[in-house]
Amino acid sequence: RRQRQMCIRDRVSLKGELRSALGSYQPGRIDMPDAIPAAALLLLYERDDGVHVLFQERSHQVEHHKGEISLPGGARDEGDESAAGTALRETHEEVGVVPNDVDLLGELDEIWTISNFRLRTFVGWLQNWPYPFQLQQIEVAALLEVPLEYLAEPGNQVEDVREINGRRVVLPSYYCEEKRIWGATARIVTNFIDVYRTLGR
Repeated sequence: RRQRQMCIRDRVSLKGELRSALGSYQPGRIDMPDAIPAAALLLLYERDDGVHVLFQERSHQVEHHKGEISLPGGARDEGDESAAGTALRETHEEVGVVPNDVDLLGELDEIWTISNFRLRTFVGWLQNWPYPFQLQQIEVAALLEVPLEYLAEPGNQVEDVREINGRRVVLPSYYCEEKRIWGATARIVTNFIDVYRTLGR
């Protein structure tokens, strides 16, 4: 029991350290005014076996990125008060997480996606676990819960070599439970892991 209490204190400390690190982090911005504004949420939460990151496997009924592993998110609606509001609304719609159950810790770099979205990503901490996730079946086929420590292990990041506009480009990717995390999602994860490593954990 004492060991579990120590682990809980350590994770509470991690949440505070991430909030501080992201608070001092200056997210990069891109100058692509014609791209579609969108937002995503990198959601962390504490399970009995450690802190995890929530991903979703997209269905084959969606317009973009069919069957790929992504973070909850989507295009900004006119009624969204902010980009963070977009990320929280989309997360609620796609996986059933109530916005009030998420503690926002900060923001990562804005990126451009091949589907022409100008994507801002926020980092949040889910207050409770287990959580009654509810999938929007048309958009989300399944959830993928990946340990943060697994993503942070250098050997678990692998090169994804692609040819883009006639140029050879090397991008990061990750494999977990035989699923490949690549593209914009892998770039976001790598950005977050870079911030996480500044904590010296």
